[in-house]
Amino acid sequence: MKQLEGHLDVVDDSILKAFSPLLPQDEYLPLLLEVRPELVAPHGERDYFTHEQVATWGVDNFWGLPENPRSYYYRTFETSVGADGHLYEFVVPMVPPSWNDSVRVQHYVDLIRDGVTPTAVALSVLDVCQPATDGDDRDCYAHWGLSHFLLDGHHKLEAAAQSGASVQLLALVSSTGGLGGAEAVARLPELLARPRSARSAM
Repeated sequence: MKQLEGHLDVVDDSILKAFSPLLPQDEYLPLLLEVRPELVAPHGERDYFTHEQVATWGVDNFWGLPENPRSYYYRTFETSVGADGHLYEFVVPMVPPSWNDSVRVQHYVDLIRDGVTPTAVALSVLDVCQPATDGDDRDCYAHWGLSHFLLDGHHKLEAAAQSGASVQLLALVSSTGGLGGAEAVARLPELLARPRSARSAM
């Protein structure tokens, strides 16, 4: 859609109508976010599943290994949710970046360098999880995982990651599709407006 080539000031009804057939029946909170994506490899230095998840839950009991996301993904933001919680934000492409058209990626790299902020669209879910019991040697707290599954914008996200720049993301956040629940979803606008901060183990 032509509107998504640049920055959106408001969410136009025509955009919602275009993407609504792709969404499960639910109530959605639409959020216009600015995200600065960082491409992450499974088991890499910045992989959440290898580091933050393991610090709380440990490795898989059977395999003795961290969970494998089996996909490259983007990390974008994190912040504190009080002493007992931390929010992690991810953008998950539906195809690996290696499948992206390099010419199309370069198109968005050029737009970004010219000062244009393109807009991507995602179906988003919020999961809030924590261990059932505390462990003496584990960093136990509630993990608020906000995952954006890209419906449009694969080339835009790769271009932004290459450029070290931001893109706009229209996140259609499901009220019931994740483990967070509607009350937690309602807190997202305030949480995402907080300063970025890394987790400090208590």
